Amino acid sequence: MSTQVRPGYKLTEVGVIPDNWEVCRLADLLEEGRHIRYGVVQPGTFVSDGCFMLRSQDYSKGWSGEDGMHRLSKLLEAQFKNAKLNAGDIVMTVVGAGIGQVEVIPSWLEGAVLSRSTARIAVDVHKSEKNFVKYYLESPVITKQLRDSQREGAQPVVSCPDLSDFIMAYPPRLQQNAIASVLTDIDALVRGLDQLVAKKRDIKQATMQKLLTGQQRLPGFSGEWKARSFGDLVERLEAGISVNSVDESLRQYGHVQSILKTSAVSNGNFFPLECKKIAPIDLKRTTTSPLSNTILISRMNTPDLVGESGYVEQDYPWLFLPDRLWMTHFRKESDINVKWLSYVLSSPEYKLRIRSNATGTSGSMKNISKGTLLSLSILLPSGAEQAAIATVLSDMDSELTALETRRDKARQLKQGMMQELLTGRIRLL
Repeated sequence: MSTQVRPGYKLTEVGVIPDNWEVCRLADLLEEGRHIRYGVVQPGTFVSDGCFMLRSQDYSKGWSGEDGMHRLSKLLEAQFKNAKLNAGDIVMTVVGAGIGQVEVIPSWLEGAVLSRSTARIAVDVHKSEKNFVKYYLESPVITKQLRDSQREGAQPVVSCPDLSDFIMAYPPRLQQNAIASVLTDIDALVRGLDQLVAKKRDIKQATMQKLLTGQQRLPGFSGEWKARSFGDLVERLEAGISVNSVDESLRQYGHVQSILKTSAVSNGNFFPLECKKIAPIDLKRTTTSPLSNTILISRMNTPDLVGESGYVEQDYPWLFLPDRLWMTHFRKESDINVKWLSYVLSSPEYKLRIRSNATGTSGSMKNISKGTLLSLSILLPSGAEQAAIATVLSDMDSELTALETRRDKARQLKQGMMQELLTGRIRLL
């Protein structure tokens, strides 16, 4: 069946684009003598006054900064002089799980040398708008070409010759400039919100440290905190059972009986969508559903995740616990604010204490015994102070969630605009 193309557009190797757009190879847009290539394979020892070497890990989660980077010897720098970077060059990850991540080289990395995991794409400013190319490299058209050209081995790899032959849409220069300008503005909005989210998280972490240890007291509260064991507060820890599941999530089916994954709890939060639909044969075997005002605790997990916990705000009768999650049942006389306790258990100090007491012969999986967890000592303020602290931290959580929602919407806006602008569905000029 032929594809219907509306007037003013044409069907090409990269999809439907405007009549006055062309299709070109990535190699056609490069500076003379600076082809797409990677760099140092064996970086050698760190040289304190050496040249920076750029690895994909240096930008995989935002620029790590000078202190986290490897520095090369003069000999290696000379051997790889043709793999040097200029400010404004584009780099792409071509080895490993992060294949396809794209960044623009900042001025402080002028003269740095590529590593094996990164490829340089030196766009000639006389041939194309660099930021337009950068955004196009993040588009579905390029993502598909990356996927199709990957070579599997110990790690997935995309070769530089293959990358050079990637094809892309090529609008008139004024269109490129306009598209890049709009997407750059949206990017700036996303980055600003990312920074604000990170700042709010740091503030919350510092506030937790002060309030949960008594270093800082809220107005109107004084007096000593009492040391109690977790077992003094908890009547019992209830686990679920393992059942067979099918790879169909709550996102697809709504309130269908589902078994929680261990990833449903993290940093004091409960994520009810982290679940799998229970196989019909096991529906009658399920026993324990999450109840409101309880804490779920991961009793068996990887070494860095064992002991993770999450506060449950409401009943979830259609969800069930696996045997690797405990649910707390508190003593009526304990005078415990469960939300406050969830913040305590998710604080770095207590997470470390729980992890350090986990056992197991496997390096990939650790366990916490009931006795170990119930013997955990906790400094307990009055019930009123617990509630006040929980309110302060909960309000901060609400502010953080609102910011994250704004940031996520901005990211969605960027993706939508990229799809429309980079295909010419929306014309700016």
